[in-house]
Amino acid sequence: MEPKRILIARTDRLGDVILSTSVIRFFREKYPDAYIAFMVRPENKDVVLNNPHLDEIITYDKYGLNKSLWSTVKIALLLKTKKFDTAVALHPTNRVHLMLFVAGISVRIGYNKKMGCLLTHKIFHDKHKGDMHEAVYNFNLLEKAGFDISGADFRPYMITTKEDGLLIDSVQKDHNISSDFIAVHVGASCMSKRWSPENFARVADELSRRYNHEIVLVGGDETSEFSRAVVSKMKRKVSDLTGTLLLGELAELLSRSKLFISNDSGPVHVSVAMGTPVVVIFGRNDPGLSPKRWGPLGEKDIVLHKPLNCSPCLAHECDNQFQCLQAITVDDVVQAAAKILN
Repeated sequence: MEPKRILIARTDRLGDVILSTSVIRFFREKYPDAYIAFMVRPENKDVVLNNPHLDEIITYDKYGLNKSLWSTVKIALLLKTKKFDTAVALHPTNRVHLMLFVAGISVRIGYNKKMGCLLTHKIFHDKHKGDMHEAVYNFNLLEKAGFDISGADFRPYMITTKEDGLLIDSVQKDHNISSDFIAVHVGASCMSKRWSPENFARVADELSRRYNHEIVLVGGDETSEFSRAVVSKMKRKVSDLTGTLLLGELAELLSRSKLFISNDSGPVHVSVAMGTPVVVIFGRNDPGLSPKRWGPLGEKDIVLHKPLNCSPCLAHECDNQFQCLQAITVDDVVQAAAKILN
């Protein structure tokens, strides 16, 4: 039976949500008359806020307003009133699987973990092996559930607004940022993913000197201390916008950047979605966290990754002083950037 009312759920982090936008486009192209909704955490709502392929966005604040089990049940009852006939849980969680079951959605697609028994189509979960890219895993799930994915476009996308554009116009004017700038993000969710601020400062100075491009630092509030460290060590002009931009505004800024340099983090995929090439620094020797699974999908993007023979990878508890990150040199990053800028 052709689905008429489709719910797509992705309630994990920023990069994961962006990499799932291709699934939205797939369903809209395949079922142009279907009603399509997307469930997401509130902090990532802006990823899909202006998505032309969606009819509705449903927010699920699992760490805040919807933390209690009763709140989860209330959302499930809300979903029931919307009469979805097909649901796809792209990321397995107990709460999401429970909601889809209580909502009485007849076709419930997802992975066979985290109460996967509540699904009607349970696909074996082996993402930790990192055998393919996360965007490909999404479509592998759909294919195993019976959808014809031939010709599907796996690339992520975001749409910014006129208001985002006007705001960034103002930001560039206020900070005297020219049209020739390089955006840099020095944060990451874990210290095992963070290259040193000293190295970022040296790269930024060298690229600014070599290409006469300005440097703009971006990121959320959690990145502020690392950005300040970069600013304190730079010799050339730098504009620090860390913690000042909403997600749509960040996307608009990155769309205007000549290049984006970053640790492995969500903003990498924002840049790819906006068509700006990236140089991304990866550490860790873990297949499930590797560039093969989480690398950027742009044609000109460059990944720098020098995994060592550390197995298993201890992540933030590394007892090897994060040698995988230290193995990536300032010159490595400068040369990678030069390949794109030239």
